[in-house]
Amino acid sequence: MRTAILVDGGFYRKRAAYLWGKKTAEKRAAELIAYCNEHLNHERQYSDVNLYRIFYYDCPPLNKTVFHPLLQKGIDFRHSETYSWTNEFFNVLKHQRKVALRLGELSDEYASFILDPNKQKALFSGTISISDLQESDFHISFKQKGVDMKIGIDIASLAYKKQIDQIILIAGDSDFVPAAKLARREGIDFILDPMWAKVKENLFEHIDGLHSQWGKQNK
Repeated sequence: MRTAILVDGGFYRKRAAYLWGKKTAEKRAAELIAYCNEHLNHERQYSDVNLYRIFYYDCPPLNKTVFHPLLQKGIDFRHSETYSWTNEFFNVLKHQRKVALRLGELSDEYASFILDPNKQKALFSGTISISDLQESDFHISFKQKGVDMKIGIDIASLAYKKQIDQIILIAGDSDFVPAAKLARREGIDFILDPMWAKVKENLFEHIDGLHSQWGKQNK
């Protein structure tokens, strides 16, 4: 059985940090490869499985200056820890055997700092004042372009060309459903890994299996 593993990178990095804490770019990349290999080992209980390729989907880091409303100055993300970490992480993945990096684009035209919703509620209710706000109460907001589309196109291409027999998708939302339905109609065994996050109950009718590896105790 030829297995392709597709990874929604933004989702994986967020869940991995939550489950297993922050790591260096090199260790996070090694962890990702080990996590995917664990899926292959699990599937080998049922059949002879060979890895076709790991497809990793993400966007380049933000590389512009964005005005911070509390600090009243621009923050240049090109000098941020996140920028250097992400680029190093991508570079490590590029050098891994059977790993394909699929990068979308950032729709950063309207990138801005957003106040935490709980802090907004407290501010407008008068529980706190502007002087009580801290830099950590704000987070950067921007949109990704092309990631979901690349995932869908690759699923369709792999299925139509009969290049694989099984797809393991590491993702957490329902945007994949149309592509999953197409793959299953083409005879592809479709496994979803939400990394222990909750998924909608109606998603089960569109996949062949739901399985997450490791757990919060495995770091």
